Order: sequence, then structure tokens, then C-alpha cells
Amino acid sequence: SRCAEEHITHTEVMFDPQTHTQRGIGFDVFMPGFLRAMRKAKSELGISCYLIMSFLRHLPEEEAFDTLEQAEPYYSEITAVGLDSSELGHPPSKFQRVFERARALGFKIVAHAGEEGPASYIWEAINLLQVDRIDHGVRCQEDDALMRYLNEKQIPLTVCPLSNLKLCVIDDMEGHNILELLEQGLLVTVNSDDPTYFGGFMNENFEALARALPITQHQIKALAENSFKASFLSKEEKQLHLNAINQAFEAYIHAAAE
Repeated sequence: SRCAEEHITHTEVMFDPQTHTQRGIGFDVFMPGFLRAMRKAKSELGISCYLIMSFLRHLPEEEAFDTLEQAEPYYSEITAVGLDSSELGHPPSKFQRVFERARALGFKIVAHAGEEGPASYIWEAINLLQVDRIDHGVRCQEDDALMRYLNEKQIPLTVCPLSNLKLCVIDDMEGHNILELLEQGLLVTVNSDDPTYFGGFMNENFEALARALPITQHQIKALAENSFKASFLSKEEKQLHLNAINQAFEAYIHAAAE
């Protein structure tokens, strides 16, 4: 219902099965609940949801392999496999083999890189994990060659401003670089990151940027459009959502002019 209140029409939600399985709570316990919620969101609210199963990077790769195996009965319900938790000391290269396996199984690949960790972790995620999308990635500005590559290939960066602030990646929201990345042609999006912990759902992340930065209406529209361009929806579904954004924006501009 929170997504409906914020006029969110599609979600791609990360979950960490190891936080449950380590406590003896198996996939057959938590996955049915996830799936019921997803189907209810679609049928009652018209909100689509894709699941991204993430490995905890502070744990060994062997445990990630075990998790991938345990998830087998639910492969058809999972869109992508990701990597999260504390970056420092746990580079993407630590998980190269399990992501090769995940990609061979047909999953999309994402990974947290370049938030707390250096720009080199983004390169590892690209070259070794062959990611379709980078989560966070705000430290890409430390590497000019990486900036050029991200621009050329349009590899999405899912940026989470309130998370960046909470984790002291930035000193204050006024110093956030998301608009610089946007204006330099990168495919950046605005996202929530564990909203109850980091203190904000998606619209609150937009609001925090709007209060702190000289963001324009057209930049807000571009960031909203990027969220669908970066999604794992089909080309046709993406276009439907992009059309809806354009219609809403034109209606807003028309109403504001009256």
C-alpha cells in the first residue's frame, strides 16, 4: 500500500535469504509469503514486482552457492541475483564463480559496488560478474575511464541518496553527485534502500534531493524515466510506463501554466 500511496507502479525488490536461512528459516517458509504479497499487489493495486535474490558478501562464496541451490524450486519467481552487505574487504571478485553459475541459469545480475567500496569494485562487477546493473556506484567519478565506459554502455546505477547519507558516503545531501552523473550522460536512477533502516521510501529520496539540490522538473522527469529504462521489464512494458510518465508530466506542466 505504501507503493500505491507513492504512485509506484513497478518494483524490483532485493531480499537476503541468508538472513533467514542462518536462523533455520528456509525458502519454503519465507518465499510463499513474498509471492502472496506480490500477487496481491498486482491484482489489487496494479503494481508489478520482480524479486532480486542477493548474497551477503561478508559470508563465504560457498554459502552463496548453497543459497543458489536452495532457491532452485523458486527459480521461476526470481528475476535477478545480486550482491549486497558491507563492501569493504569483500570485492566482487570473491563471488565470481557463483555469479557465473547464476548467469548460466538465466538470471539477470546486479551488485552493490562503488558506494563504500572504491571505483575498482565497479570495474570488477562489470568485468568479472558481468552485471546488468550496478547498485549505488556513486564513486565512479573517481575514475574517468569508468565514467566514459558507463556512459557509452549505459549500464544503470541505482543510486540511493538517503542510504549514501546514512553510511557517510556523503557529508550532506547538498554534496550528492547524482545530478552531475545525470548531466554527464549516465543512466542513474533514484531508489530506496532498506527504507525502515535508512529512513526513507522512494519519494522521500526524491524529496531529500529536491530540498538540497537545484534540481529541475526536467531532471526529475529524466530520473523517473531512467528507472524504467534501467528495469528488467520487457521493451514493450518499459514503453508503456514511459508513456505514462510523459502524459503525467505534460498534464502537470499544463495545469501549472493555468
